[in-house]
Amino acid sequence: MARVCELCGKRTEVGNQITRRGLAKAKGGVGKRVTGKTKRKFKPNIQKIRGEVNGSVRRVKVCTRCMKAGKVTKPR
Repeated sequence: MARVCELCGKRTEVGNQITRRGLAKAKGGVGKRVTGKTKRKFKPNIQKIRGEVNGSVRRVKVCTRCMKAGKVTKPR
């Protein structure tokens, strides 16, 4: 199951978690040093809901941002 929003196309993004050590120069230190970089994932909040799409009711995978914006309507 792909974690992709069917309305806006939002999907999993990758980035880094950066670990720093030291005291900032503004606080009287010699500056922050990067001691490690670890790959991480940013996953969107995808929900499976019953929604009306083009007049028909079906199950869609939608991110909560689209649900909140009213891009999908729940059937009555």
